[in-house]
Amino acid sequence: MFKQPVKDKSSGGAYTLHNSVKLIQGGPAYFDLLETMIQAAKYTIHIQVYIYEEDDTGKRITHALLAAAARGVKIFVLVDGYASKNLSQEFMDTLSGAGIRFQRFEPIFQSNRFYFGRRLHHKVVVTDDSSCLVAGLNITDRYNDTVEAKAWLDWALYAEGDVAEILSRVCERRLKIPMPIPEKDKTVPIRLSDMTDHCAVRVRINDWVRRKREITNSYLEMLTTASSHVVIMSPYFLPGELIRRRIRQAVKRGVRIQVIQAGISDIAISKYAERYLYRWLFKNKVEIYEYQKTVLHGKIAVCDDRWMTVGSYNVNNLSAYASIELNLDVKNIDFAKKTQQRLQDIIAEECVQVTEEMYLRKTTFLDHLLQQGAYAALRVILFLFTFYFKQKE
Repeated sequence: MFKQPVKDKSSGGAYTLHNSVKLIQGGPAYFDLLETMIQAAKYTIHIQVYIYEEDDTGKRITHALLAAAARGVKIFVLVDGYASKNLSQEFMDTLSGAGIRFQRFEPIFQSNRFYFGRRLHHKVVVTDDSSCLVAGLNITDRYNDTVEAKAWLDWALYAEGDVAEILSRVCERRLKIPMPIPEKDKTVPIRLSDMTDHCAVRVRINDWVRRKREITNSYLEMLTTASSHVVIMSPYFLPGELIRRRIRQAVKRGVRIQVIQAGISDIAISKYAERYLYRWLFKNKVEIYEYQKTVLHGKIAVCDDRWMTVGSYNVNNLSAYASIELNLDVKNIDFAKKTQQRLQDIIAEECVQVTEEMYLRKTTFLDHLLQQGAYAALRVILFLFTFYFKQKE
């Protein structure tokens, strides 16, 4: 039966307490697990994702979905109407012909370069109301290892337990279809090795139409309550004034703040705009690290070795005000410590620290003008409407 969330009085958020979790690094590990979840499903599969493409990775997942549909599993797929606009009619007809309910999340207005309205930016998978994946990864080759390139760095949280049933209801509401909770035999989830048990997990949603800003509030909570350190990995790190104020206040309390950003970015203007903020970050004693191995796309943060958040949310106003985003917060000391250590290993082995001296030495006057212009342009664009540059986020 569905279990009501338990209120966590320290934060005001609704946590479920009976969960097991594991952090998954993107690439083959993620898609292997996704395929295994689909193959093991007996009753229902929900997939809601921003980008779904008909490349090798997309075909692999589609094949698994078609096989599940042939077994009688009820499958619901929702993709963003703009970011996944290149899906062919043949692809959609194949899914529909197999009994899979396929929908596009449509904007208010769109053209080849403009998009006005909310974006369905979250990435959620739920099987049998018992297992779930919440991620920053889309279903396409660039999030997977291929012959041509290594996968972009990204993260997912696999969870079993109460939170999966809550996420199933979230997916149903997004589809706008009433679905009674069916009576089922007890489903045994896929048990992964090294899972952390007895974790408090809460679902966090940003959706400006429904006036939800829960993920933003999670980041504000981290920065307000941290006593030791906060580590944030965000590929398009352009925090708004409220988060910057909390960063400044946290540093004044003696909190160490480390930010991992993209060294190799898929959106050049975004990287220029991020570097325009470096002077502010230096002034406020925030440590900056640029990831070097491949494109950084992961969105994750950990606070004081106590709790963490992971999902689709970027620390910028696009995620805060213009997209539908979904994260999971996990409160468990052992799990937070493991997450913190993984991020510190990435900092030590795969990042370059950008110091103020290095930045000033390498940044020319022209660079500074380009950075300032990019930052100003993005502020205007994001204020007016959602603008999608390369269909790659």
